[in-house]
Amino acid sequence: MSTLTRVSPQQRTMLKAPLRIVSIGGGTGLSTLLSGLKKHARGTQSGHHPSGPVVDITAVVTVSDDGGSSGRLRREFDTLPPGDIRNCMTALSEDAALLSQLFRYRFASGRGLKGHSFGNLFLTAMHQITGDFAHGVKLSSEILAIRGRIFPATSANATLEAILEDGSVVRGETKISKSRAPIRLVRLRPELCEPLPETLAAIRTADLITFGPGSLYTSVIPNVLVNGIAEAIEESPAMKVYFVNLMWQPGETIKFSASQHLRALNEHAQRELIDCIVVNTGTIPAELARKYARAHVKPVENDFDTLTQMGVKVVAADLVCDTSIDQKKIRHDPAAMAEVVIDLASRSRVFQIRREELAARARRFK
Repeated sequence: MSTLTRVSPQQRTMLKAPLRIVSIGGGTGLSTLLSGLKKHARGTQSGHHPSGPVVDITAVVTVSDDGGSSGRLRREFDTLPPGDIRNCMTALSEDAALLSQLFRYRFASGRGLKGHSFGNLFLTAMHQITGDFAHGVKLSSEILAIRGRIFPATSANATLEAILEDGSVVRGETKISKSRAPIRLVRLRPELCEPLPETLAAIRTADLITFGPGSLYTSVIPNVLVNGIAEAIEESPAMKVYFVNLMWQPGETIKFSASQHLRALNEHAQRELIDCIVVNTGTIPAELARKYARAHVKPVENDFDTLTQMGVKVVAADLVCDTSIDQKKIRHDPAAMAEVVIDLASRSRVFQIRREELAARARRFK
């Protein structure tokens, strides 16, 4: 706040208002980030009051999954895949015990039920009842009393398609993730998929827009392929931040450095979207590093010089979850990511206020 020469009542109100964060992605990466941010959101029922800055969370979730329970429901009911949406809902659920456990519950047996999660079935049923998937998500979110809003990136039942470096075309998220040849580009079919108006409104008024972490080509990039989303993000005054993955991902980003992740995102968005990139400088547990190495997977290289040349601010932090060894997987730390997000959102808010102040001063002296 010291950057402001004078703070008007309106500016003081803006500084105290919840930080508006729009998080874009899919898969476990997005739900991990949301679970960290949830602790900083004011509760809707329990009267939860965070000790630090309060956040207003909007999640924009890719809906191109065609595998597992989501894929089966998508094919049988012509619905959007509910899996990533369900994960985000449970991550933001105020009742972390019973309801979220219920939504995560997966049937181990039963003809037609085996492999389905209750949450996926519930969201599909809500779509059938309301006739609108996004509205079904909204009503389901109210039932779980989630601390935030969740929007599918598009209401179109789109399929992801990839062109590989060898020229072959692979259709469907599951097949793309299993491809052996490097990915040249991905695209949506149909090509013109429209976003929800609520998504564009949230992007326009955001303090911070985050991408990732998560599968670059199947969870992050598909969102910017939706008509109008990349343009809205570019025009938003918010700071745009990309969380780089901790490890290479087989089928998608083998041997990718941090700058290659960023370059692929910008190329698909057809503009330089990102202002700040967040990389991990924490130590990967040796036991897990050896396990991943046996599968020919290594940590993502932080090529700081190239990132600086690309004109982005680089934030380095220890983002490795302490429980990675117990889970036997290398995962981001939700609390560490949330701390970075809140700090950057606070800085972005002050910068926006300062910019508005200077613009107002310029108008007065015209």
